[in-house]
Amino acid sequence: MDKHFSNAQRAEVLTQALPYIKNYNGKVLVIKYGGNAMINQTLKEQVMEDIVLLHLIGVKVVLVHGGGPEISEMMSKLGKKPEFVDGLRVTDKETVDIVQMVLAGKINKSLVNYLEMKGGKAMGVSGMDGRLIEAKMKDQRLGYVGEITNINIQCVQDLLDNGYIPVISTVGCDDEGNVYNINGDTAAARIAGALNAERLIMMTDIAGILKDKDDPSTLIPEITIEQAQSLFEQGVIQGGMIPKVKCCIDAIGHGVKNVIIMDGRIPHSILMEILTDEGAGTMVKEK
Repeated sequence: MDKHFSNAQRAEVLTQALPYIKNYNGKVLVIKYGGNAMINQTLKEQVMEDIVLLHLIGVKVVLVHGGGPEISEMMSKLGKKPEFVDGLRVTDKETVDIVQMVLAGKINKSLVNYLEMKGGKAMGVSGMDGRLIEAKMKDQRLGYVGEITNINIQCVQDLLDNGYIPVISTVGCDDEGNVYNINGDTAAARIAGALNAERLIMMTDIAGILKDKDDPSTLIPEITIEQAQSLFEQGVIQGGMIPKVKCCIDAIGHGVKNVIIMDGRIPHSILMEILTDEGAGTMVKEK
């Protein structure tokens, strides 16, 4: 907090946050984390601080993470060229080994370590642990890219019940022992639904849903599923935002109260969304 803040001003800020703290105490909040907010070290620390603060005031936070840029970087180091079809990574047997190593290993344990350093109590799991994410091959052209067939949420619930912040890497499995690369947004939506989460926050690298994609001032603060369908038809929601908004609608269909698409590059955007009137990004809700 700014050193020029008086103690009285600090107390006032905390008092204003009280209704929001009461509202979220004991509720489940799922955060999908990736992109630029994960690459920038300062932002990463701030996101971890936000999560630990929410955890300490009684919010049951679940962190679901991706790691596309780091997977591509590791592939390049190992002499493999990343390929994409319709925005999804082509994942052969060798690539899925790299995905598992980077997501379930390096990134997952790094985030757990950050949360512990900031005073949280975290536990890392992959979608293979407790068969959390069961999947099948989505498309032969994509190789081991998975389509989720089932979520076994008990291991995550057990961690929450024991006071941990579950940190989930999005790799899945099937009955034959195959490992699948799972889209992080899709996994977060299904996990949030299985937990009947109060809210799902999708951290991205744009402000939210914009009427004009090149003008951040045209941010749409709230949108219903019906209005979103209309914006799809008008071509307002386009490109990479299409699957993201479809994941929001999917999450609500699976029981999440509402979903926020927010700019993870803004410092402490999670706290702005949860503990202030102002909020951040676009809220997608049923009606």
